[in-house]
Amino acid sequence: VQLQASGGGLVQAGVSLRLSCAVSGRTISNYAMGWSRQAPGKEREFVASISRSGGSTYYADAVKGRFTISRDNAKNTVYLQMNSLKPEDTAVYYCAASGNPYYGTSDYWGQGTQVTVSS
Repeated sequence: VQLQASGGGLVQAGVSLRLSCAVSGRTISNYAMGWSRQAPGKEREFVASISRSGGSTYYADAVKGRFTISRDNAKNTVYLQMNSLKPEDTAVYYCAASGNPYYGTSDYWGQGTQVTVSS
């Protein structure tokens, strides 16, 4: 199984980015999907998840109201729409797939995409 994250970049505070996570080797309809991030010198932290059915989403308090996770099972892709970006959102963003229908321990991880937000 391969998870390929993309869409990161260097942006100014206040703008938007959309991250994509394209999955191959498995159909994502069998997995809950999520995004985590790791800033320099910090531990990896949960950002958002979407249930296997797509009916439930969860967000870290730091991104609630600004980020939206979605999934397109037909394209085997998960997205993270990030609005009103802040410098503290700077991190490497990783997507993951979990066999838990509501997301939990990740079975597969992607390689990460760098997001840098300048003030």
